[in-house]
Order: sequence, then structure tokens, then C-alpha cells
Amino acid sequence: MDIETVRTFVAAADAGQFQEAAADLAVTQQAVSKRIAALERDLGVRLFTRTPRGAELTIDGQAFLPHARELLRGAERAVASVRAGRRPLRVDMIASRSAASGLMRGFHRAHPDIDLDVVMLFDIEKAVAAIRSGAIDASFRAVAMPGRPLPEDIEAVRVLDEPLQLLTGPAHALAGARSVTVARLAGHRIWMPGIVPGTEWAAYYDDLVAEFGLTIEATGPNFGSDALLDTIADTPALATFMGGHTRLVWPAGYDLRRIPVTDPVPVYPHSLLWRRDDPHPALATLRAHLAAAAGGHDAAGTWAPGWAVSR
Repeated sequence: MDIETVRTFVAAADAGQFQEAAADLAVTQQAVSKRIAALERDLGVRLFTRTPRGAELTIDGQAFLPHARELLRGAERAVASVRAGRRPLRVDMIASRSAASGLMRGFHRAHPDIDLDVVMLFDIEKAVAAIRSGAIDASFRAVAMPGRPLPEDIEAVRVLDEPLQLLTGPAHALAGARSVTVARLAGHRIWMPGIVPGTEWAAYYDDLVAEFGLTIEATGPNFGSDALLDTIADTPALATFMGGHTRLVWPAGYDLRRIPVTDPVPVYPHSLLWRRDDPHPALATLRAHLAAAAGGHDAAGTWAPGWAVSR
């Protein structure tokens, strides 16, 4: 499959118009039409439907689009593999609203000349495998989970202790508190449907529950943060934990409360992982930036699981 034809398809899908795609690609509109027609012949399906507003993807076009994007990413990785130091620095940060996202935004502001490629991998095994294969350069994770030591070629350093907060709706029994001790949370229902067994955050909350006798419920499907906020706002009996550096937005009418947890302050230990022999020149810059911005770890009055990387 011709990669330029696939690139033209993705450009047309993003633009919604063959003319705009042609301008983006610096080719003629006729060339775009010919490439799309050739791709449709190869695939045996219609990818676009012409409309008065431009070109809309058919159902087959929608199905093909994510695979086309992956083809382009694969081609970019292939080219970058023979151009050492010229490709973007690829970093996994799990989620776009996480504390790691804030760290990477700060790095980008400090070093706008460094090209970045941010990815979001779900579990630590995939992240470590991607680091070892060279698919990514670094990942933000909580390590090292019990029974899962890092491979010898992977280095890790703790870069951020993120304090936990309690998130409640306005009718919750603790909604009016300026802060709440961990001991005071015993007996309250803390709902966290995003906890998945086997992940590093599941290991973290398992230790938190065992240490302080808390009740965390991970029942029900995880429909994402918006659905979680809806439920917390409407259910006085439920609260949830969230990181103090996690960015969430909700309607003003929800009147949700972010309440600091104290005595001790549970902190989520974020570490940066990378392969020891990764030659990307920007990786050293990222590590130096995070080291300069990092505060102390295991500070007095805080709690983190004993397995968390401290170096």
C-alpha cells in the first residue's frame, strides 16, 4: 500500500475537503482525487461521500482511518530509526489530565524547541516493552510494584509525590471540611471504578486500604471521569480520591469539593522510566528538567507504599 496515498487519505479525512487537503499536502486537488480513487480501488470500498460541504467519511472510511494513522506512525518510526537525534522525544504519560501531563507541559514551556510525541499506554508491561523496543523513550509510572522488578536495562527515578485529595459532592458528610485526616475516612464509601487489578495504581490503593482500614469500591463499569463526576455530585454517600495535580473540569452547578487529606498526607509516587542506553539527546534534557523541578520525597507527614522507587 502506497504510503503517500494513505497520507493523502488521512489529510482529506482531517480536512473534510479535498481542496484543503491538497493545500496541506502541496499538491493539486486532482492529485488528491486520483490518490483517493486509487486507494478505494485497492481496498474495494468507498472511503468518502461527496457533500455540498466537502467530503465525509463513509462507514468504511471511518473504520479504515485509525489503521491509516497507525500506518503513518509506523512509517514515521521507520524513518526516525535511521535519523538518530532528529525524531521527536516520545513520552508516555498514561492520561491527558494526569500530573504527568502537567510535568510535560512545563517541560514544553521551558524547552519549546524540543519536538515531543506524547502517547498514552494503559499498563506498565506495555510501557516497559515500548521503552525496551525503542517505540517510546520514557514513561511516567509508579514503580516498583511488589513482585514486578524492572528489567536491568530500565532506569527509574522518582520525580513527583502527588498528594491525594478527597472529592465529594455538596451533600456529602465531609463536604464542609477544610481538610480531612486519613483516620476520619474510615467507614466512608470511596468509589473508584477506574481501579484495574494488576495495575500500579491498584497496587497503590491496595496498600492504602491495608494501611489505614479504608473502604474503596471499584464496582461498576468505568465510563470515564465525566461519569464519575456526575455520580459523585449526585450521590451524598459516595466520595472518590483524586490527585492534587490532576486537572478535571465540571459544571459549576455540581459544586464539587476537593478536600486535602492529612495526618499523614497520602502521596502518589510518580517516577520516570527510560532505557539506560537510549541515545535521544532530549531525554537527558527532560531528566535534568524534572530533577530541577522535583521536590523532596518521603517528606515528614506523608505516606507512600514501601515499594515505591525513592531514588
